[in-house]
Amino acid sequence: MYDILIAVLLILSAVLIVSIMIQPSKQDSAASAFTGGGDELFERRKARGFEAVMQRFTGVMIGLWLLVGFALVVLSTR
Repeated sequence: MYDILIAVLLILSAVLIVSIMIQPSKQDSAASAFTGGGDELFERRKARGFEAVMQRFTGVMIGLWLLVGFALVVLSTR
C-alpha cells in the first residue's frame, strides 16, 4: 500500500507541475512588471473558459496531493 501511494504521489506531482505551467499568464504586458500591476489592483476579473477549468483542475490536484501526502505520513508512523 505504501509503494502504491508513493507512485500515486509522484504521478500527481508531475501532473500538478504540468498543470501549473500551462495556466495562462495574468500579466497583459511587460509594463505591468515595472508598475507592479497597480492598474488592476481593484479590478476583479473572473476566470472564464480554459482559465477557469485549469484553476479548478489545479485546485483538485492540490487537494488530492495533500490527501495522499497525509495518508503517507499516517502509514509511515505505523
